[in-house]
Amino acid sequence: MNVRVGAVPLRRTSLVLRGGEVAVFDLAEGDLCRVVDAEGRQRGLLFARDMSVLHGVPPRDDKPSDDEVAAARDALGHHDADMGDLCGLSLFPADAEPGATVVFRAQSRSTVAVIAPGARMAPDQQTPPTDLRIEIETAGPSSGIAPPPLAMLKLDQRILAGTASAFRVSAGDYIQIIDVDGKQCSDFLAFDAAALAEGREFGLDPTVTRTLMGTANPGPGLHSKYFDARMTPLVEIVRDTVGRHDAFLLACSAKYYEDMGYPGHDNCTDNFNRALKPFGVAPRAGWPAINFFYNTFVQADDTIAMDEPWSRPGDYVLLRALTDLVCATSSCADDIDTANAWNPTDIHVRLYDKAETFSKGIAHRMTPDAEPRLTRETGFHPRTAALTRSFVDYRGFWLPDCFSDEGPIAEYWACRERAAVMDLSALRKFEVIGPDAEDLMQLAVTRDIKKLAVGQVVYTAMCYAHGGMIDDGTVFRLGQHNFRWVCGEDYCGIHLRELAAERGFKAWVKTSTDQLHNIAVQGPRSRAILATLLVTPAHHPTLIELKWFRFTVGKISGIPVIVSRTGYTGELGYEVWCHPAQAPALWDAVMAAGAGDGIAPLGLKALDMLRIEAGLAFGGYDFSDQTDPFEAGIGFVVPKDKADPYIGAGALARRRANPMHKLVGLDVVGNEPVGSGDCVHLGRAQIGVVTSATRSPILGKTIALARLDVACAAVCTAVEIGKLDGHQKRLAAQVGAFPHFDPQKTRVRADASHDERGRSPPDSISESLEPRGAGIRA
Repeated sequence: MNVRVGAVPLRRTSLVLRGGEVAVFDLAEGDLCRVVDAEGRQRGLLFARDMSVLHGVPPRDDKPSDDEVAAARDALGHHDADMGDLCGLSLFPADAEPGATVVFRAQSRSTVAVIAPGARMAPDQQTPPTDLRIEIETAGPSSGIAPPPLAMLKLDQRILAGTASAFRVSAGDYIQIIDVDGKQCSDFLAFDAAALAEGREFGLDPTVTRTLMGTANPGPGLHSKYFDARMTPLVEIVRDTVGRHDAFLLACSAKYYEDMGYPGHDNCTDNFNRALKPFGVAPRAGWPAINFFYNTFVQADDTIAMDEPWSRPGDYVLLRALTDLVCATSSCADDIDTANAWNPTDIHVRLYDKAETFSKGIAHRMTPDAEPRLTRETGFHPRTAALTRSFVDYRGFWLPDCFSDEGPIAEYWACRERAAVMDLSALRKFEVIGPDAEDLMQLAVTRDIKKLAVGQVVYTAMCYAHGGMIDDGTVFRLGQHNFRWVCGEDYCGIHLRELAAERGFKAWVKTSTDQLHNIAVQGPRSRAILATLLVTPAHHPTLIELKWFRFTVGKISGIPVIVSRTGYTGELGYEVWCHPAQAPALWDAVMAAGAGDGIAPLGLKALDMLRIEAGLAFGGYDFSDQTDPFEAGIGFVVPKDKADPYIGAGALARRRANPMHKLVGLDVVGNEPVGSGDCVHLGRAQIGVVTSATRSPILGKTIALARLDVACAAVCTAVEIGKLDGHQKRLAAQVGAFPHFDPQKTRVRADASHDERGRSPPDSISESLEPRGAGIRA
């Protein structure tokens, strides 16, 4: 490799342009820009005042429409760009391959706009607008520029490396603390300003906060507040793009550096003392602070260790002041260990007025280098939010944990006895299309996709080559070369695209999660409720005709939908899929139709009871990349007679012949709680681990799913669940039936011609595709 001495290193900036949106950015002279269509078949439009200064842009005949030009002109106008005679062109052909890239270089300074156009996708279509990735390479060192402000600014202040600053914040205003260059710790203090004016110091108290919140560090959502010693909340977390902080150590102090052999070293405590002196705050030898972007942790032996911060350039925490405050923020001065990656850099502080509105969210990244995406609301959120404030971040979406009316037990019984509706929009959806789509899915999943008929759904596993699971999910066949993969893991899309590229398949994998949201309508009255609503074309099955693991197309109250006879509760039930923009109207229609049948909303807590009783696997609990389908209790998704090779086939054949562990049901003696991760013992030896557990309302006892050594997995085997260190406290349990409730799936199979609780005749479907003991996972 040749290295040019004295070469200026390149800086790379990346941004993601969401499908249907516009991005505006500046290019300096010499900057190189790449626009990448990672998923393929996504039209991209480039606009600039003078296209001749962008060297390398390919000429294309298809031109932007008048509406697209107007959208670009509007975006550039908001960017204060001199629009002049706006020029535009198309970057990609309509059938662009995944990974298609256009590269151009700016010959002089230019402001450009890129549009990823796209319209709403109907549920039976497979044309979602998808993301474009924009990468800019520029020479020269980092300018240390903070990302654009979130709203109109009240304060815009740089905290230089190794310094601290204090400032006032009014009640209700927002505080944004930004790590400009990444991997830089920032300590934060806040004091009640009114008390401080009276000579009393009431600042943030990490011990009180942890006690009241029940978490090591608060985060966006229910457990978001930081308290003082009076148990009065001072600030709350609104957004957090890092999710890794600590509040159980002091800000660095003179003593820390003296003990390390660096007397006189700059430190956050002394910097705070100087910054807070004008506000009448007494100095301290060490300040208990919120340590944002700091990566310290408690190890298994109870010692505290540290590593580089997780934060990346531009990461931030957004807080809201709950009373008038005096605040102080530092850029940590530590350059003697990994705390700031050995190189202290700047922190940036911004204040926004209380009149601004910011969504709450935690950043999620599909891969380590992906753009952070904040927790978002589903299309049904306007309706669920009117019924509860108890939401949790579930895979990047706010989903209700339970509802305020009666709580999870009542929600559970509504599903078992009547009907319940739940928001499952966080499921990931991928449209797999193209002449080789069937070959790609046949290779990627364990089931025999060639046996799947149009209008049919199959539950299956997607595995790595070593047999460990990537995810489970369902495959919908919409046409001869058209499939929809519904799962819980974003990485599935990347995996499918990588497989297609490796094998040279002519297939596209398009992300449709944000174009397709869904509710599940479950329970013995679900068929009767939906039958009054769904209107289907003559050539599609009616709801009454719809068999288990089939889907149909139609309308509910004029809203285009797909309805599948699938679920995650062990009850007769359906999932209804629509565009997010029409989700509130769909919710209203279903709830109105089910009012006479006692339909109720259902949250994640009740869903967990239902799915554990039914023995349904849950990613991250009952399976992982270290678990094969047999060990996850879904060995039925691995056929012995699949003729075509698929990823993991060899490893799964070996694992089938030589099983090590088995997922079983445990009946727990007594009423003490059992949790995921609790060890399971036979005498002194640990023989397995609890994967999921709940108190079963219908069985009246605590039950658990556990992965045990096959030698100890026989029904009626007496075991013990270890608490504390696994030895000091044991709970008696016994291996029981799996699943615990309705093992023959009589309820979910209920035929329309039978009582809805009775056993129906088997569907006329190939036994190799028949799901036994499984449903679509949430």
